[in-house]
Amino acid sequence: MAGGETAKRGMGYSRRRTWIYMGKDNGVDLEHNRQWSKGMRRNGSLVSGKKDNGIRYGYPDILHANAISRGTKIHSDPNMEFYTADWYPLGTAYYRKFDLYRMEWNLKEDLKDCLVAVGPYGGSIALMRNLSKEKPSSSRPVLEIYSASGVLLSSILWKSGQVVHLGWTVTEDLLCIQDDGTVLIYDIFCEFKRHFSMGNEVKQNQVLEAKVFHSEYRTGIAILTSALTFTLTSNIDELKLRRMPEISGSKIPPTCWAVLFQDRVTLVLVAVDKDLYLLDNTTCSVLTLPGISPMAGAYLQMSVSFNYKHIALFTDTGYMWFGKSSLKEKLCEFISDNRTAPKQMAWCIRPHSKHVAVAVMWDSLLLVAGKAKEGAHHLKTLTYIFKFHLDTTSIMVPELDGVRILSQSAHEFLHEIPRATEEIFKIASMAPGALLLVAQKEYEKESQKSDDYLREIKDQNLLSIAVEKCIEAAGYEHAPEIQKSLLRAASFGKCFVDKYCPTDFVTMCHDLRVLNAIHDYQIGIPLSITQYKQLTVQVLLDRLVLRRLYPLAVKICKYLKLSDFQGVSRVLAHWACYKVQQKEKSDEEVAQAINQKLGDTPGISYSEIASKACDCGRTELAIKLLEYEPKSEDQVPLLLKMKRCNLALSKAIESGDTDLVYTVVSYMKHEFNRGDFFMTLQNHPIALSLYRQFCKHQEPETLKDLYNQDDNHQELGNYFVRSSFSSEKSVEGRVAELQNAADEYNKAKNELAAKFADNSSLILTQTLKEWKTIKNHLNIDNKIYDKTSMESLELIMTDIKLKNWYRNSNYAVKDLYSKYQIKSFEKLKNIFDLPAREVFNYLRIKSFLGEHMPVLEGSLGKLLTKIFSGLEIKKVLSVVAELIRLKGGPDTPKAGKKT
Repeated sequence: MAGGETAKRGMGYSRRRTWIYMGKDNGVDLEHNRQWSKGMRRNGSLVSGKKDNGIRYGYPDILHANAISRGTKIHSDPNMEFYTADWYPLGTAYYRKFDLYRMEWNLKEDLKDCLVAVGPYGGSIALMRNLSKEKPSSSRPVLEIYSASGVLLSSILWKSGQVVHLGWTVTEDLLCIQDDGTVLIYDIFCEFKRHFSMGNEVKQNQVLEAKVFHSEYRTGIAILTSALTFTLTSNIDELKLRRMPEISGSKIPPTCWAVLFQDRVTLVLVAVDKDLYLLDNTTCSVLTLPGISPMAGAYLQMSVSFNYKHIALFTDTGYMWFGKSSLKEKLCEFISDNRTAPKQMAWCIRPHSKHVAVAVMWDSLLLVAGKAKEGAHHLKTLTYIFKFHLDTTSIMVPELDGVRILSQSAHEFLHEIPRATEEIFKIASMAPGALLLVAQKEYEKESQKSDDYLREIKDQNLLSIAVEKCIEAAGYEHAPEIQKSLLRAASFGKCFVDKYCPTDFVTMCHDLRVLNAIHDYQIGIPLSITQYKQLTVQVLLDRLVLRRLYPLAVKICKYLKLSDFQGVSRVLAHWACYKVQQKEKSDEEVAQAINQKLGDTPGISYSEIASKACDCGRTELAIKLLEYEPKSEDQVPLLLKMKRCNLALSKAIESGDTDLVYTVVSYMKHEFNRGDFFMTLQNHPIALSLYRQFCKHQEPETLKDLYNQDDNHQELGNYFVRSSFSSEKSVEGRVAELQNAADEYNKAKNELAAKFADNSSLILTQTLKEWKTIKNHLNIDNKIYDKTSMESLELIMTDIKLKNWYRNSNYAVKDLYSKYQIKSFEKLKNIFDLPAREVFNYLRIKSFLGEHMPVLEGSLGKLLTKIFSGLEIKKVLSVVAELIRLKGGPDTPKAGKKT
């Protein structure tokens, strides 16, 4: 940028000051003094040395050059001529005002006739003709948004209601507050985002005045209505309207008011003539400022600092009171010759600085007043001022470390000179940083004096401090040539420091390169190093993305070596979301362009890009983009959102994630009618199988409908069998279900299952009949008909009365009894851990047909003898004997005899 057209526009230094030659007699270069005086007259500053009412008017440092104790000749640098010419002393501190940009915008209206909103941290400029200052007209105003350098970003013809105030949010959205309390939100390209209302009361009473205020990560709005009531919200993203208490007895509008923060509570400070009122959530209290003069008069203007820690008030007597925003501590006071109400007041403070100053602006005058302590022990507090004359209408914009001054021809920055810069560039400074800078210049000239300066620093063991100061001062400079000069000095000095860690030097080089890039005239974001550190790199990237400066954002990410997730991937994702909004290209072309650019870049989510395309109404493009998304769990929800259920179901099945399949099936069940739902599942057997499993446990009736639609008689029979034992409570209901099962099994040509269902139905019928007969006779509480067949037979074996009844009844069914026998074998196998085949061969069905087999002979008897003790064998044989007795077979040998 240096030396080019951009540097001429954006880095203009109108007055530069040379290093002077100091002889042994400490004389002052008169020619240079004349140059400085001429420059001061052009700028309109006071050059007289009067002192009045404890107020001292600033003189440049050149007039105090005779205080230099050492006769050192300091050589001039062509890049630093007249460097301190725009420094203005304010007590022990220095301030300067320099050009950020020469504005080349072509405004149709004067700034004084417009509503103007300028975003903090080098933010954009919004302009609209103020209709409240002119007669009603049929012509509509135009909303225009410019960059800080005056480049037009966007504009629209305003077609809504009358706007009374413009303001920017912390996310660089534009708030347009109308007289009916409606707030319309636009982005930086005048694209409408949303709107909300400040309540019916505001709508009925109309907005008299509005203010936009910022807290950490939030933006709030305060409204003063024509009914002299205040309504505010502390966060427009989570709208909670709060009506502040009324000022009792007040019938005139406030002369000025401001929003304060105390202990995270939003307050409103209101001035009505000579009275101050503090409004909180519940009360309105009258306030008296500490240490205020009794002759102060009526309040005309007030200003809160950028960090809401200080406040200043101006009265109609020219009296100014400076203090803390807690309203309990006074910092200083000042009486101005100008008693008219100022247009604006703004605090000009550096973070962590002990100096405070307030800039007060009238139509053609800018006055800066601040406090400083003098005397041996700093016991005396004086107020110092300096002034600028303004040629055109200007607007002040408070910043974290200074004040931006915007006019139709220039964009300037007023700030306190940092201590590091002051030590290096102050006239005839002998600070380590100043000496190191001179030493490096002499080294470039191949002069031996370089070694002399360097030795002087090293003898004081201040070389590392000198390097740090040069690095720090480089960050505060806006001119690249001065930045380079200071960094060269730091690089030169660190070569002579043992075990120097270059981290700070490298970091500063990176930061300055980024700041110089965004300061370019076409970019128009004039951040200082202090603002940049407070804003962070991530927020800066967000602002570049918001301005659609994707190439620059990607270059910064790569240059700073940010992680893909925080850097390039995030920027490219935003670029892709913007790309899908361009409707002049086909879906296929856009999808291919995005995939070609992004590829498999880590951290990229194609589903988010597809979601943006879906929101823009480009469903087919969204589907094409989802083909590049590797995660099915990200594909499926968006496909369901677009009503592409079949495709979503296919993607879910391909993923192998059963939960994802269930999600799609559940969604389809509620969206489709029953017939279409079942037909869709028929085309996806895996989904159908999973849904059947779900219905088996959760919705059995739905399972029946599925089988009916499929004519699956086998599964219908199984369903009726399960239903007979799990759902039905009455025996009649069970019998009916088993008969239905038998019918379905017959339709399925499963004769064995049909016979089983018929037999089970017969058993239940006979059991109920027999039970009713013997219930009272046996006095048995157990209801065998209320159990399954297997449970009934187990109950018979364990209950003596039932066992005797069973042996003398017709309840026995041979096939069912055989099944019970097999189940008993299975239990034996599990208890004794025997091979199933051996158990089955030993306890054969023929033993129940009356055949007697010696249980203590054969291979099984030997095996049992080998494995189990006699007691365990007795248990096994006793079970066998019991089964034979139940059948009425021959007596078995005594159990327990060992071979």
